Amino acid sequence: MPLHAEGSVQLDTGSGFFRPDSRPGRDLGVLLVRYLAQGAGGAEPPAAGLRVLDAMAGCGIRALRYGQEAGATAVWANDADRDRLPLLEANLAPLEASGVALRRTALTAQKLLADCLLREERFDLLDLDAFGCPTPLVPLALEALAFGGVLYLASTDGRSPTGHDRRAAVRSLGAAARAHPASWELALRLQIGVVARAAWALGRGVRPLFSFSEGRTFRTAVQLLRRPESGEECRLGLIAHCHGCGEQLVQSLLTLRQWPACACEAGAGLAAAPGSGPGAATPPLAISGPLWLGPLQHPASLAAMAEAERRAVADGAPASLGRAGARLLEALRRDPGEPARCWPLAELGRRLGGGPPPLKAFVEALRAEGWSACPSGVMAGQLRSDAPWHRVLELAGRITAARDSPARQAPGPTGGTLNR
Repeated sequence: MPLHAEGSVQLDTGSGFFRPDSRPGRDLGVLLVRYLAQGAGGAEPPAAGLRVLDAMAGCGIRALRYGQEAGATAVWANDADRDRLPLLEANLAPLEASGVALRRTALTAQKLLADCLLREERFDLLDLDAFGCPTPLVPLALEALAFGGVLYLASTDGRSPTGHDRRAAVRSLGAAARAHPASWELALRLQIGVVARAAWALGRGVRPLFSFSEGRTFRTAVQLLRRPESGEECRLGLIAHCHGCGEQLVQSLLTLRQWPACACEAGAGLAAAPGSGPGAATPPLAISGPLWLGPLQHPASLAAMAEAERRAVADGAPASLGRAGARLLEALRRDPGEPARCWPLAELGRRLGGGPPPLKAFVEALRAEGWSACPSGVMAGQLRSDAPWHRVLELAGRITAARDSPARQAPGPTGGTLNR
């Protein structure tokens, strides 16, 4: 079988589960480990070298790249499938040859993490690329992290956190999950909420460094802090969405009170969906949570990761970022993931009875009025803003009307178009 090349490594992917199109997540993981190895946030690099635990290693590509590209000095690669151990041993042999302290085991993730807890062994990065929902593993995973270490968590459970299986969401996440226009972001916020609650129960704090999805896998990199940052508990709350008018409302659990009236109750006909005009019953709010309301990305860390990649390439190392990974990193850098109110432009177009407003002009118009606004880095074609819903609709309508006005489309004397 031909070897698979990625970054600076080559390996046999075997006959097990491997997705080439998941490379952007692996690329960002390599940049994250390099960032941690060099001293995250201006801190000193780990005195004993950077330690990585890959709890569900598969063919070993992430573990190999962490050691060969990112500067990890100790790598523990584990996979519960014992039949995969020979493949792991063969693929990770270059790490041993280069002096990386390497361990390979075939344990369930529960046994692996419980063993780390009993021996008080901790890591700077714990890669938990789980199948399904990883909630049961989160408390043990946090116990296996050093202070300042990062849990790089993945979930392939898309139905529960996006509101398509409400009962399963209650069972697996301890939360309500209802259909929402920014469904991928909802899933990420629910996942970070699980991590935050588990960390707080240990007296620790959390800082999401980056979060993203392509709709199939939901990935979050969350740094474990020695203690919660000031006001961190305010970032756990609820998101309400009205399917009638499109309004989104956010409340922290610390200040939870009665929900304010949405645009349906206020009589804002402009916002109403078809069939929800005057005389129609006000639909109930679809409420999701508890979930994380704070930022999804840490721009300073993402900038440092990008700079570390730039320096490595300038020094002659092969690029770790593929094209898709580079695009993803840039999108996340432009969007801190806060506030937690995000609308698809297509939905605005449907509500206004026309096409979606141009994103760039829309963002500029909101910012000109003093509101925060940016394109979503999590889902393409979505706008994030703290502007009131009625103002979002008014500006979207004005921009769309100006774009579609006959004066702008009429042929001019030279056959062009007028732009007044």
